[in-house]
Amino acid sequence: MMVAHMGVISTATSCFLSVSVTRHRRTFSPRSRPLALAAMTNDPIREWILSEGKAREITKIRPVGGGCINLASHYETDAGSFFVKTNRSIGPSMFEGEALGLSAMYETSSIRVPRPFKVGTLPTGGSFIIMEFIEFGASRSNQSALGRKLAEMHKAGKSEKGFGFDVDNTIGSTLQINTWASDWIEFYGERRLGYQLKLARDQYGDSTIYEKGQRLVKNMGPLFENVVVEPCLLHGDLWSGNVSSDKNGEPVILDPACYYGHNEAEFGMSWCAGFGGSFYNAYFEVMPKQPGFESRRDLYMLYHYLNHYNLFGSGYRSSAMSIIDDYLRMLKA
Repeated sequence: MMVAHMGVISTATSCFLSVSVTRHRRTFSPRSRPLALAAMTNDPIREWILSEGKAREITKIRPVGGGCINLASHYETDAGSFFVKTNRSIGPSMFEGEALGLSAMYETSSIRVPRPFKVGTLPTGGSFIIMEFIEFGASRSNQSALGRKLAEMHKAGKSEKGFGFDVDNTIGSTLQINTWASDWIEFYGERRLGYQLKLARDQYGDSTIYEKGQRLVKNMGPLFENVVVEPCLLHGDLWSGNVSSDKNGEPVILDPACYYGHNEAEFGMSWCAGFGGSFYNAYFEVMPKQPGFESRRDLYMLYHYLNHYNLFGSGYRSSAMSIIDDYLRMLKA
Protein backbone atom coordinates (compact mmCIF):
# COMPACT_ATOMS: atom_id res chain seq x y z
CA MET A 1 0.00 0.00 0.00
CA MET A 2 1.27 3.46 -0.87
CA VAL A 3 -0.11 6.88 -0.26
CA ALA A 4 1.98 9.65 -1.73
CA HIS A 5 2.75 12.95 -0.09
CA MET A 6 2.20 15.51 -2.79
CA GLY A 7 -0.84 14.78 -4.86
CA VAL A 8 0.35 11.43 -6.16
CA ILE A 9 -2.51 8.95 -6.07
CA SER A 10 -2.86 6.36 -3.36
CA THR A 11 -2.21 2.88 -4.64
CA ALA A 12 -2.16 -0.70 -3.44
CA THR A 13 0.75 -3.07 -3.36
CA SER A 14 -0.32 -4.16 -6.85
CA CYS A 15 1.27 -2.56 -9.93
CA PHE A 16 -1.96 -2.79 -11.81
CA LEU A 17 -4.84 -2.26 -9.42
CA SER A 18 -5.67 1.02 -7.72
CA VAL A 19 -6.84 0.76 -4.12
CA SER A 20 -5.56 2.15 -1.79
CA VAL A 21 11.26 19.83 9.98
CA THR A 22 12.37 22.42 11.82
CA ARG A 23 9.64 24.21 13.73
CA HIS A 24 9.51 27.29 15.96
CA ARG A 25 7.68 27.09 19.28
CA ARG A 26 4.69 29.38 19.37
CA THR A 27 2.78 30.69 22.36
CA PHE A 28 -1.00 30.97 22.29
CA SER A 29 -2.47 34.42 22.76
CA PRO A 30 -5.35 34.64 25.24
CA ARG A 31 -7.66 35.29 22.33
CA SER A 32 -6.71 32.24 20.27
CA ARG A 33 -6.26 29.71 23.07
CA PRO A 34 -9.95 28.85 23.70
CA LEU A 35 -10.52 28.08 20.02
CA ALA A 36 -7.45 25.84 19.92
CA LEU A 37 -8.54 23.97 23.02
CA ALA A 38 -12.07 23.54 21.71
CA ALA A 39 -10.70 21.90 18.59
CA MET A 40 -8.30 19.80 20.62
CA THR A 41 -10.98 18.22 22.76
CA ASN A 42 -12.84 16.79 19.74
CA ASP A 43 -10.07 15.79 17.38
CA PRO A 44 -6.86 13.97 18.47
CA ILE A 45 -5.14 14.89 15.20
CA ARG A 46 -5.69 18.59 15.76
CA GLU A 47 -4.82 18.13 19.42
CA TRP A 48 -1.39 16.75 18.58
CA ILE A 49 -0.67 19.30 15.84
CA LEU A 50 -1.66 22.22 18.10
CA SER A 51 0.37 20.95 21.05
CA GLU A 52 3.28 18.63 20.38
CA GLY A 53 3.34 19.69 16.73
CA LYS A 54 4.05 23.24 17.94
CA ALA A 55 1.48 24.80 15.60
CA ARG A 56 -0.66 27.78 16.63
CA GLU A 57 -3.21 27.28 13.88
CA ILE A 58 -4.09 24.89 11.08
CA THR A 59 -4.48 26.98 7.95
CA LYS A 60 -5.63 24.38 5.43
CA ILE A 61 -6.47 20.67 5.18
CA ARG A 62 -6.29 19.16 1.70
CA PRO A 63 -7.17 15.60 0.68
CA VAL A 64 -4.36 13.65 -0.99
CA GLY A 65 -5.00 10.85 -3.44
CA GLY A 66 -8.08 8.68 -3.51
CA GLY A 67 -7.24 5.47 -1.70
CA CYS A 68 -9.77 2.84 -0.65
CA ILE A 69 -7.87 1.56 2.39
CA ASN A 70 -6.88 4.83 4.07
CA LEU A 71 -7.77 8.47 3.69
CA ALA A 72 -4.79 10.79 3.30
CA SER A 73 -4.62 14.50 4.05
CA HIS A 74 -2.09 17.32 3.92
CA TYR A 75 -2.36 19.58 6.97
CA GLU A 76 -0.86 23.03 6.45
CA THR A 77 -0.04 25.01 9.60
CA ASP A 78 1.90 28.06 10.67
CA ALA A 79 4.59 25.67 11.96
CA GLY A 80 4.96 23.60 8.80
CA SER A 81 3.11 20.80 7.05
CA PHE A 82 2.04 17.34 8.21
CA PHE A 83 0.88 14.26 6.33
CA VAL A 84 -1.99 12.38 7.96
CA LYS A 85 -3.55 9.02 7.16
CA THR A 86 -6.77 7.83 8.78
CA ASN A 87 -8.73 4.60 8.71
CA ARG A 88 -12.23 4.57 10.20
CA SER A 89 -12.53 0.79 10.52
CA ILE A 90 -9.08 -0.52 11.56
CA GLY A 91 -7.42 -0.12 14.95
CA PRO A 92 -3.99 1.45 15.44
CA SER A 93 -1.93 -1.75 15.04
CA MET A 94 -1.55 -1.30 11.26
CA PHE A 95 -0.27 2.27 11.62
CA GLU A 96 1.88 1.29 14.61
CA GLY A 97 3.65 -1.27 12.41
CA GLU A 98 4.15 1.35 9.71
CA ALA A 99 5.48 3.89 12.21
CA LEU A 100 7.97 1.42 13.71
CA GLY A 101 9.20 0.54 10.23
CA LEU A 102 9.59 4.18 9.21
CA SER A 103 11.41 4.93 12.46
CA ALA A 104 13.80 2.01 11.98
CA MET A 105 14.65 3.15 8.44
CA TYR A 106 14.94 6.78 9.52
CA GLU A 107 17.41 5.86 12.25
CA THR A 108 19.83 4.32 9.73
CA SER A 109 20.53 7.86 8.39
CA SER A 110 20.77 6.44 4.88
CA ILE A 111 17.78 6.88 2.56
CA ARG A 112 15.10 9.49 3.12
CA VAL A 113 11.78 8.34 4.57
CA PRO A 114 8.93 10.35 6.11
CA ARG A 115 9.50 10.62 9.83
CA PRO A 116 6.52 9.38 11.87
CA PHE A 117 5.29 11.54 14.73
CA LYS A 118 2.10 10.10 16.23
CA VAL A 119 -0.21 7.09 16.00
CA GLY A 120 -3.52 7.05 17.82
CA THR A 121 -7.18 6.07 17.87
CA LEU A 122 -10.08 8.14 16.59
CA PRO A 123 -12.92 8.83 19.06
CA THR A 124 -15.55 7.52 16.63
CA GLY A 125 -13.54 4.38 15.83
CA GLY A 126 -10.51 3.71 13.68
CA SER A 127 -7.02 5.12 13.84
CA PHE A 128 -4.59 7.69 12.44
CA ILE A 129 -0.92 8.34 11.81
CA ILE A 130 0.74 11.75 11.59
CA MET A 131 4.06 12.01 9.83
CA GLU A 132 6.45 14.38 8.11
CA PHE A 133 5.15 15.89 4.89
CA ILE A 134 7.68 15.48 2.09
CA GLU A 135 7.24 17.59 -1.01
CA PHE A 136 8.04 15.41 -3.99
CA GLY A 137 10.09 16.57 -6.94
CA ALA A 138 8.95 16.60 -10.52
CA SER A 139 10.90 13.50 -11.58
CA ARG A 140 11.32 9.93 -10.42
CA SER A 141 14.24 8.98 -8.21
CA ASN A 142 17.68 8.64 -9.76
CA GLN A 143 18.28 4.89 -10.15
CA SER A 144 21.94 4.95 -9.14
CA ALA A 145 21.25 7.07 -6.06
CA LEU A 146 18.35 4.81 -5.11
CA GLY A 147 20.47 1.68 -5.41
CA ARG A 148 23.32 3.14 -3.38
CA LYS A 149 21.10 4.57 -0.63
CA LEU A 150 19.10 1.37 -0.34
CA ALA A 151 22.29 -0.66 0.02
CA GLU A 152 23.50 1.76 2.70
CA MET A 153 20.26 1.17 4.61
CA HIS A 154 20.70 -2.60 4.35
CA LYS A 155 24.30 -2.30 5.51
CA ALA A 156 23.44 -0.07 8.47
CA GLY A 157 20.22 -1.72 9.59
CA LYS A 158 21.21 -4.90 11.42
CA SER A 159 19.49 -6.96 14.10
CA GLU A 160 20.92 -9.06 16.91
CA LYS A 161 17.53 -10.76 17.36
CA GLY A 162 17.68 -12.61 14.05
CA PHE A 163 15.09 -12.51 11.29
CA GLY A 164 11.75 -10.83 11.88
CA PHE A 165 10.52 -7.62 13.47
CA ASP A 166 9.25 -6.44 16.84
CA VAL A 167 5.64 -6.42 15.62
CA ASP A 168 3.60 -8.04 12.90
CA ASN A 169 2.62 -5.64 10.13
CA THR A 170 0.87 -5.68 6.77
CA ILE A 171 1.91 -6.23 3.16
CA GLY A 172 -0.84 -4.40 1.31
CA SER A 173 -3.74 -5.39 3.54
CA THR A 174 -2.40 -8.91 4.23
CA LEU A 175 -1.08 -9.70 7.69
CA GLN A 176 2.69 -10.21 7.67
CA ILE A 177 3.94 -12.45 10.48
CA ASN A 178 7.28 -11.27 11.88
CA THR A 179 7.93 -13.59 14.83
CA TRP A 180 11.70 -13.74 15.32
CA ALA A 181 13.69 -16.72 14.03
CA SER A 182 17.40 -17.47 14.02
CA ASP A 183 17.33 -19.31 10.68
CA TRP A 184 16.48 -17.47 7.47
CA ILE A 185 15.34 -20.51 5.49
CA GLU A 186 12.95 -21.39 8.31
CA PHE A 187 11.69 -17.81 8.56
CA TYR A 188 11.13 -17.36 4.84
CA GLY A 189 9.66 -20.81 4.39
CA GLU A 190 7.19 -20.60 7.27
CA ARG A 191 6.38 -16.92 7.82
CA ARG A 192 6.48 -15.79 4.21
CA LEU A 193 5.84 -18.56 1.66
CA GLY A 194 4.08 -20.94 4.05
CA TYR A 195 1.70 -18.30 5.37
CA GLN A 196 0.71 -17.18 1.85
CA LEU A 197 0.26 -20.78 0.69
CA LYS A 198 -2.10 -21.47 3.60
CA LEU A 199 -4.08 -18.33 2.75
CA ALA A 200 -4.48 -19.55 -0.84
CA ARG A 201 -5.64 -22.95 0.35
CA ASP A 202 -8.07 -21.52 2.90
CA GLN A 203 -9.40 -18.74 0.68
CA TYR A 204 -9.66 -20.53 -2.66
CA GLY A 205 -9.46 -24.20 -1.72
CA ASP A 206 -6.29 -24.31 -3.83
CA SER A 207 -4.71 -27.54 -2.59
CA THR A 208 -2.52 -27.84 -5.70
CA ILE A 209 -0.54 -24.66 -5.17
CA TYR A 210 -0.42 -25.37 -1.43
CA GLU A 211 0.99 -28.88 -1.79
CA LYS A 212 3.50 -27.99 -4.50
CA GLY A 213 4.52 -24.86 -2.63
CA GLN A 214 5.14 -26.83 0.54
CA ARG A 215 7.36 -29.22 -1.42
CA LEU A 216 9.39 -26.24 -2.54
CA VAL A 217 9.64 -24.90 1.02
CA LYS A 218 10.96 -28.24 2.25
CA ASN A 219 13.54 -28.52 -0.55
CA MET A 220 14.82 -24.96 -1.11
CA GLY A 221 17.91 -25.31 1.11
CA PRO A 222 20.36 -25.94 -1.80
CA LEU A 223 19.56 -22.49 -3.17
CA PHE A 224 21.42 -21.03 -0.20
CA GLU A 225 24.60 -23.10 -0.34
CA ASN A 226 27.77 -21.02 0.21
CA VAL A 227 25.65 -17.97 1.10
CA VAL A 228 25.99 -15.97 4.30
CA VAL A 229 22.58 -14.52 5.13
CA GLU A 230 22.62 -11.67 7.62
CA PRO A 231 19.45 -9.99 8.91
CA CYS A 232 19.21 -6.60 7.19
CA LEU A 233 16.50 -4.00 7.62
CA LEU A 234 14.20 -4.27 4.61
CA HIS A 235 11.55 -1.89 3.34
CA GLY A 236 9.62 -5.02 2.44
CA ASP A 237 7.29 -3.69 -0.28
CA LEU A 238 9.60 -1.85 -2.63
CA TRP A 239 7.86 -1.24 -5.94
CA SER A 240 7.60 1.85 -8.13
CA GLY A 241 4.60 3.27 -6.28
CA ASN A 242 6.54 3.37 -3.03
CA VAL A 243 9.58 5.15 -4.47
CA SER A 244 9.87 8.85 -5.28
CA SER A 245 12.29 11.75 -4.87
CA ASP A 246 12.20 14.95 -2.88
CA LYS A 247 12.46 18.38 -4.45
CA ASN A 248 16.26 18.12 -4.25
CA GLY A 249 16.24 14.94 -6.31
CA GLU A 250 17.15 12.64 -3.41
CA PRO A 251 15.35 9.27 -3.34
CA VAL A 252 12.47 8.77 -0.94
CA ILE A 253 10.85 5.46 0.02
CA LEU A 254 7.61 5.13 1.93
CA ASP A 255 4.74 2.85 2.96
CA PRO A 256 6.97 0.04 4.18
CA ALA A 257 6.31 -3.50 5.36
CA CYS A 258 9.56 -3.64 7.30
CA TYR A 259 11.35 -6.62 8.78
CA TYR A 260 14.91 -7.90 9.12
CA GLY A 261 15.69 -10.41 6.39
CA HIS A 262 18.02 -11.43 3.57
CA ASN A 263 18.87 -8.30 1.62
CA GLU A 264 18.02 -10.05 -1.67
CA ALA A 265 14.39 -10.37 -0.54
CA GLU A 266 14.11 -6.60 -1.04
CA PHE A 267 14.02 -7.21 -4.79
CA GLY A 268 10.94 -9.45 -4.62
CA MET A 269 8.81 -6.72 -6.18
CA SER A 270 11.35 -5.99 -8.93
CA TRP A 271 8.82 -7.20 -11.52
CA CYS A 272 6.85 -4.13 -10.54
CA ALA A 273 9.63 -1.69 -9.68
CA GLY A 274 11.50 -0.89 -12.89
CA PHE A 275 14.96 -1.36 -11.39
CA GLY A 276 17.56 -1.02 -14.13
CA GLY A 277 21.23 -1.81 -14.55
CA SER A 278 22.38 1.42 -12.92
CA PHE A 279 20.32 0.61 -9.83
CA TYR A 280 21.86 -2.84 -9.38
CA ASN A 281 25.39 -1.69 -10.22
CA ALA A 282 25.23 1.02 -7.56
CA TYR A 283 23.65 -1.35 -5.05
CA PHE A 284 26.27 -4.08 -5.47
CA GLU A 285 29.10 -1.60 -5.07
CA VAL A 286 27.97 -1.24 -1.45
CA MET A 287 26.46 -4.69 -0.85
CA PRO A 288 28.36 -7.19 -3.04
CA LYS A 289 26.39 -9.76 -4.99
CA GLN A 290 26.48 -13.23 -3.43
CA PRO A 291 26.86 -16.56 -5.23
CA GLY A 292 23.60 -17.82 -6.70
CA PHE A 293 21.86 -14.43 -6.65
CA GLU A 294 20.11 -15.06 -9.98
CA SER A 295 18.87 -18.50 -8.89
CA ARG A 296 17.09 -16.97 -5.87
CA ARG A 297 15.45 -14.00 -7.57
CA ASP A 298 12.24 -15.80 -8.47
CA LEU A 299 12.04 -17.35 -5.01
CA TYR A 300 11.72 -13.87 -3.55
CA MET A 301 9.27 -12.79 -6.24
CA LEU A 302 7.11 -15.78 -5.36
CA TYR A 303 6.13 -14.31 -2.00
CA HIS A 304 4.71 -11.22 -3.68
CA TYR A 305 3.00 -13.13 -6.48
CA LEU A 306 1.29 -15.27 -3.85
CA ASN A 307 0.27 -12.17 -1.94
CA HIS A 308 -1.19 -10.65 -5.11
CA TYR A 309 -3.05 -13.90 -5.75
CA ASN A 310 -4.53 -13.77 -2.27
CA LEU A 311 -5.38 -10.06 -2.52
CA PHE A 312 -6.52 -9.68 -6.10
CA GLY A 313 -7.49 -13.11 -7.37
CA SER A 314 -6.63 -15.72 -9.96
CA GLY A 315 -4.87 -13.39 -12.41
CA TYR A 316 -1.67 -13.89 -10.41
CA ARG A 317 -1.97 -17.62 -9.82
CA SER A 318 -0.26 -18.71 -13.04
CA SER A 319 2.85 -16.61 -12.31
CA ALA A 320 3.14 -18.09 -8.82
CA MET A 321 2.50 -21.62 -10.06
CA SER A 322 5.07 -21.28 -12.84
CA ILE A 323 7.77 -20.22 -10.36
CA ILE A 324 6.96 -23.13 -8.06
CA ASP A 325 7.02 -25.67 -10.92
CA ASP A 326 10.32 -24.31 -12.26
CA TYR A 327 11.98 -24.64 -8.85
CA LEU A 328 10.62 -28.14 -8.30
CA ARG A 329 12.18 -29.19 -11.60
CA MET A 330 15.46 -27.43 -10.83
CA LEU A 331 15.69 -28.98 -7.38
CA LYS A 332 14.35 -32.36 -8.55
CA ALA A 333 11.86 -32.21 -5.68
